[in-house]
Amino acid sequence: MQPIYLFAILILYFGILLAIAYRTGKDDSNAAFFSANRNSRWYLVAFGMIGTSLSGVTFISVPGWVQSTQFSYMQIVFGYLLGYIVIAFLLIPIYYSLKITSIYEYLQRRFGLVSQKTGAALFMVSRLLISAFRLFLVASVLQYFILDSWNIPFEATVIFSVALIWLYTNRGGIKTIVYTDLFQTTFMLAALVGSVWILMNKLNYSLPELIHSDQYRKYSQFLFWDDWKDRKNFFKSVIGGMFIAIAMTGLDQDNMQKNLTCNNTKEAKWNLLSLGVVLIFVNFIFLFLGALLFMFAEKNGIQIPVVEGKSTTDLLYPEIAINGKLGFPIAVIFFMGLISAALSSADGALTSLTTSYSIDFINIEKHPPEKQKRIRKQVHLGISVVLILVIILFRYILEENVISTLLQVTTYTYGPLLGLFAFGIFTPYKIKEQFLPWIAILSVVFTVLLNKYIGNFIEGFNFGYEILAINGLFTFLSLFLVKRKNV
Repeated sequence: MQPIYLFAILILYFGILLAIAYRTGKDDSNAAFFSANRNSRWYLVAFGMIGTSLSGVTFISVPGWVQSTQFSYMQIVFGYLLGYIVIAFLLIPIYYSLKITSIYEYLQRRFGLVSQKTGAALFMVSRLLISAFRLFLVASVLQYFILDSWNIPFEATVIFSVALIWLYTNRGGIKTIVYTDLFQTTFMLAALVGSVWILMNKLNYSLPELIHSDQYRKYSQFLFWDDWKDRKNFFKSVIGGMFIAIAMTGLDQDNMQKNLTCNNTKEAKWNLLSLGVVLIFVNFIFLFLGALLFMFAEKNGIQIPVVEGKSTTDLLYPEIAINGKLGFPIAVIFFMGLISAALSSADGALTSLTTSYSIDFINIEKHPPEKQKRIRKQVHLGISVVLILVIILFRYILEENVISTLLQVTTYTYGPLLGLFAFGIFTPYKIKEQFLPWIAILSVVFTVLLNKYIGNFIEGFNFGYEILAINGLFTFLSLFLVKRKNV
């Protein structure tokens, strides 16, 4: 497919997003930007959050992960559902009872300002890295398939991508994103289903024939019970998935900000529980797509793309969709699905980072009312610039499969948040807050070292994502050492 056609699709797509932003961004108030005036329908939020939860990383990297890990990712997804249940019945009632905009306001009311700022800082570092990972992947696809042929540098691609996101989120914020997520999730799921249907036809398999074929079985194992030392072990994966969901959704301003736009606690619970069930089916289809992609590549002699001397399975899907002779329609469907998956998470992240910094760090509500909107816009622009710089940095340091790297990062940066919230919810104590930032840093260092050197103590042992729970437990126990008094 010619790069000029892909670029035209990109411009048309952003035109639609800008039209949505124009209609939903007429209310340019901070209340609309931060909380959509708490008037969103739960089913709209739930459907839009499918795209947010999956993102461009899932869209590209999960199918590419099938070659090395088969369907083991489904074990993590089962854990996600357990995590959503915990969020729905434990965290959501707390947030709604306090009527907060930033979830880190809970930490301020429970412990104090230092705790609020520490929690918000952990979120901002985590979400900034995750969002940069996701946009890096999409920018790399744009670069590889469009802009390299025009000799446009990667840095320009990143600036262009983030600038467009900034443009359509600048006024309406979270109110706009509820509706753009709805639009983008629709395209992403259409691309997923369309890709599977076309590949099935190209491989000349009926569904029963495919499932019983030796080629498919080579990729389709998703339960790994035998080796407790393996990071793919079922119990380790489920536990890790549960705590990843709790941390990355329940303790993350980006995802909770969307939930908190619902009318009430009941609707927010329905949103999360329905999302957890739907994600099981959607992620399975992504893995099923991955098996089809590798089968198609093997049958047609398609090589895994090589970028800067490295074989990159993340680019197999776009390579087949755009250059794999599947026809013009699948190229268009794929490209719009990719853009949808990436932007549905990136735009929310930009808004939530702006919200957290405005509320948790500069306490925007204490500024004169006539200055609050201008301050919010300045923060929004500043966060966009930081995001650009981090994405460009990843161009030079990122080596592993993106989904693997992304989840590893979350086990380190979200662990202290997990431990801090757990201490607030399950104990009656306050803490000596001056020690909290040091405990958070120590927890991250401890987890990194434990993950690196555990093999020296237990031969052949590898942590999965359950190390997030260990990280949180380390923070939780450490806080007992600095407890102050009963509440």
